[in-house]
Amino acid sequence: MHPQVSWIISRQAALTIVLGILAWVIFSVNAAISVLIGGSIGVIANIGYVLRAMRMNAGLDPVKAYRAQTAGEGFKFLLTLIGFALVFLKFKEVAVFPLFLGYASTLVIFWMALLKQR
Repeated sequence: MHPQVSWIISRQAALTIVLGILAWVIFSVNAAISVLIGGSIGVIANIGYVLRAMRMNAGLDPVKAYRAQTAGEGFKFLLTLIGFALVFLKFKEVAVFPLFLGYASTLVIFWMALLKQR
Protein backbone atom coordinates (compact mmCIF):
# COMPACT_ATOMS: atom_id res chain seq x y z
CA MET A 1 0.00 0.00 0.00
CA HIS A 2 1.26 3.47 -0.84
CA PRO A 3 2.76 5.34 2.17
CA GLN A 4 0.27 8.22 1.87
CA VAL A 5 -2.62 5.77 1.86
CA SER A 6 -1.23 4.03 4.94
CA TRP A 7 -0.81 7.42 6.64
CA ILE A 8 -4.43 8.36 5.95
CA ILE A 9 -5.92 5.02 7.05
CA SER A 10 -3.81 4.85 10.21
CA ARG A 11 -4.69 8.43 11.20
CA GLN A 12 -8.37 7.79 10.57
CA ALA A 13 -8.28 4.75 12.83
CA ALA A 14 -6.28 6.60 15.50
CA LEU A 15 -8.64 9.60 15.52
CA THR A 16 -11.63 7.25 15.75
CA ILE A 17 -10.11 5.54 18.79
CA VAL A 18 -9.25 8.84 20.50
CA LEU A 19 -12.76 10.21 19.92
CA GLY A 20 -14.24 6.94 21.17
CA ILE A 21 -12.24 7.19 24.40
CA LEU A 22 -13.25 10.83 24.84
CA ALA A 23 -16.91 9.97 24.27
CA TRP A 24 -16.65 7.20 26.85
CA VAL A 25 -15.03 9.45 29.45
CA ILE A 26 -17.29 12.46 28.86
CA PHE A 27 -20.60 10.86 27.92
CA SER A 28 -21.24 7.11 28.03
CA VAL A 29 -20.24 3.71 26.78
CA ASN A 30 -23.06 3.87 24.23
CA ALA A 31 -21.71 7.15 22.82
CA ALA A 32 -18.23 5.66 22.63
CA ILE A 33 -19.44 2.57 20.80
CA SER A 34 -21.40 4.78 18.40
CA VAL A 35 -18.31 6.90 17.65
CA LEU A 36 -16.22 3.78 17.09
CA ILE A 37 -18.81 2.28 14.76
CA GLY A 38 -19.12 5.51 12.76
CA GLY A 39 -15.37 5.84 12.42
CA SER A 40 -15.08 2.18 11.48
CA ILE A 41 -17.59 2.66 8.67
CA GLY A 42 -15.41 5.45 7.28
CA VAL A 43 -12.17 3.49 7.63
CA ILE A 44 -13.60 0.31 6.08
CA ALA A 45 -15.14 2.27 3.20
CA ASN A 46 -11.80 3.99 2.51
CA ILE A 47 -9.92 0.69 2.58
CA GLY A 48 -12.49 -0.68 0.14
CA TYR A 49 -11.95 2.33 -2.11
CA VAL A 50 -8.18 1.85 -2.12
CA LEU A 51 -8.35 -1.87 -2.78
CA ARG A 52 -10.91 -1.48 -5.58
CA ALA A 53 -9.18 1.45 -7.29
CA MET A 54 -5.71 -0.09 -7.06
CA ARG A 55 -6.89 -3.47 -8.30
CA MET A 56 -7.65 -1.96 -11.70
CA ASN A 57 -3.95 -1.01 -12.19
CA ALA A 58 -4.54 2.13 -14.27
CA GLY A 59 -0.88 3.01 -14.80
CA LEU A 60 -0.47 6.23 -16.79
CA ASP A 61 -3.59 5.81 -18.92
CA PRO A 62 -5.97 8.65 -17.92
CA VAL A 63 -9.09 6.79 -19.02
CA LYS A 64 -8.15 3.74 -16.94
CA ALA A 65 -7.23 6.01 -14.01
CA TYR A 66 -10.64 7.70 -14.21
CA ARG A 67 -12.42 4.35 -14.36
CA ALA A 68 -10.40 3.05 -11.43
CA GLN A 69 -11.27 6.12 -9.34
CA THR A 70 -14.93 5.90 -10.31
CA ALA A 71 -15.06 2.20 -9.43
CA GLY A 72 -13.32 2.90 -6.13
CA GLU A 73 -15.73 5.71 -5.23
CA GLY A 74 -18.73 3.58 -6.15
CA PHE A 75 -17.49 0.74 -3.97
CA LYS A 76 -16.77 3.16 -1.12
CA PHE A 77 -20.31 4.55 -1.38
CA LEU A 78 -21.76 1.03 -1.36
CA LEU A 79 -19.74 0.03 1.71
CA THR A 80 -20.82 3.23 3.48
CA LEU A 81 -24.50 2.60 2.72
CA ILE A 82 -24.26 -1.02 3.87
CA GLY A 83 -22.45 0.04 7.05
CA PHE A 84 -25.04 2.62 8.05
CA ALA A 85 -27.93 0.33 7.07
CA LEU A 86 -26.57 -2.45 9.27
CA VAL A 87 -26.10 -0.06 12.18
CA PHE A 88 -29.62 1.32 11.98
CA LEU A 89 -31.15 -2.13 11.53
CA LYS A 90 -29.15 -4.01 14.17
CA PHE A 91 -28.05 -1.45 16.79
CA LYS A 92 -31.25 0.11 18.11
CA GLU A 93 -29.48 1.93 20.95
CA VAL A 94 -27.16 3.82 18.59
CA ALA A 95 -26.42 7.43 19.53
CA VAL A 96 -26.86 9.13 16.16
CA PHE A 97 -24.80 12.28 16.70
CA PRO A 98 -21.71 10.39 17.96
CA LEU A 99 -22.14 7.88 15.12
CA PHE A 100 -21.98 10.61 12.48
CA LEU A 101 -19.26 12.45 14.38
CA GLY A 102 -17.11 9.32 14.21
CA TYR A 103 -17.80 8.96 10.50
CA ALA A 104 -17.16 12.65 9.76
CA SER A 105 -13.90 12.56 11.69
CA THR A 106 -12.51 10.17 9.08
CA LEU A 107 -13.19 12.78 6.41
CA VAL A 108 -11.20 15.44 8.29
CA ILE A 109 -8.07 13.34 7.85
CA PHE A 110 -8.19 13.93 4.08
CA TRP A 111 -7.76 17.66 4.70
CA MET A 112 -4.86 16.95 7.02
CA ALA A 113 -3.26 14.83 4.30
CA LEU A 114 -3.55 17.71 1.84
CA LEU A 115 -1.98 20.11 4.35
CA LYS A 116 0.78 17.57 5.05
CA GLN A 117 1.83 17.65 1.39
CA ARG A 118 2.50 21.41 1.50
